[in-house]
Amino acid sequence: MKPTRVIAIVLDSVGIGETPDARLYGDEGSNTISNTAGAVGGLNLPNMAGLGLDRIPGVEGVNPAGAEGRRAGAFGRMAPASPGKDTMGGHWEMMGLILNEPFRTYPEGFPRALIDKFERMIGRGTIGNIAASGTEIIDRLGPEHMRTGRPIVYTSADSVFQLAAHENVIPVDELLRMCAVARSILVGEHKVGRVIARPFVGVPGAFRRTDRRKDFSLEPPRATVMDALSDAGVPVTGIGKIWDIFSGRGVTESHHTSSNSEGCRVLEELLQAEVGGFVFANLVDFDMVYGHRNDPTGYARALEEFDVSLGLILDRLRDRDLLLVTADHGCDPTTPSTDHSREYVPVLAAGPGVIPGVDIGLRPTFADLGATVADVFGIATGVGTGLAGESFLREIWGG
Repeated sequence: MKPTRVIAIVLDSVGIGETPDARLYGDEGSNTISNTAGAVGGLNLPNMAGLGLDRIPGVEGVNPAGAEGRRAGAFGRMAPASPGKDTMGGHWEMMGLILNEPFRTYPEGFPRALIDKFERMIGRGTIGNIAASGTEIIDRLGPEHMRTGRPIVYTSADSVFQLAAHENVIPVDELLRMCAVARSILVGEHKVGRVIARPFVGVPGAFRRTDRRKDFSLEPPRATVMDALSDAGVPVTGIGKIWDIFSGRGVTESHHTSSNSEGCRVLEELLQAEVGGFVFANLVDFDMVYGHRNDPTGYARALEEFDVSLGLILDRLRDRDLLLVTADHGCDPTTPSTDHSREYVPVLAAGPGVIPGVDIGLRPTFADLGATVADVFGIATGVGTGLAGESFLREIWGG
């Protein structure tokens, strides 16, 4: 008997070692989880280790689980087949859509002509227009923004156009209108994956971003596993950024969350309420709060906090539940770069029906995860379907 419910948790940026093409991205030596472990003297992740995390090639510094700590878990790793190292590309690939070219990025800022057009359309000037950490640029340019009323434009290693404004200077509704304008012109030659509204509050020296962020994302150019599931009547529940990443496509119910802890709490509640179908969660703190800020201590703490939550999630799994834990790229907090890193990602599978100790090896694409989800619900993938990936369900499921 196949599983009847699948839960997939994406630990945003928890990579496990550079890919062979990492040098093309300037990411030689990156290994988010192992380098983080090395920076703090080891990671205590008994639940993830119990599922086999410590047995995946490339993972070092994770305290191994003893025999008594081993759960019914399978493990392996996946390589990105799409170019790039961004959130949208990673998630889209997981759901069977492999890109032919990466999203456009602007490490030197956006072209002056594009900014001039944007300023004319919103009726005011802007400041910034550089690649920077969101918290850093708000601290640096926030006072000027408050004096001039000009929103802050910035970008990052991701394909993003971010617009920050103090809620008392530019109301959130107006900030969202400006972002909609940016979305309308960031197409064609200047197509970026996401336009993000970044409202903040506070005073100079004590600014803080609020939870009223909104993403204006590109829609996937082709159908994904989530589209196929929802078209077939299978409920698809998104937690965290999932709605934003897929521009709502294929999502039948969405729960926006503001932190890892809230995302885990919502997931636990949904499992308790016995929501069915496919539940897809993104936990973003690893990336947003710690990876981009080069904070290995915070990153390690977040991993250990998630591991505690994972124990509670595992205890709530039903007999025919399949839990998959993975990541979408790396963001090594120990390297000089604050950008994402081109890395392999782990995949852990758990549930009462999972065959203990199965090593699914190195999967050639993240799409194998989506193909496995599709297989559970009788959706075909592979040649002729428009959905990439090969299921590993038969390798791991004995229920």
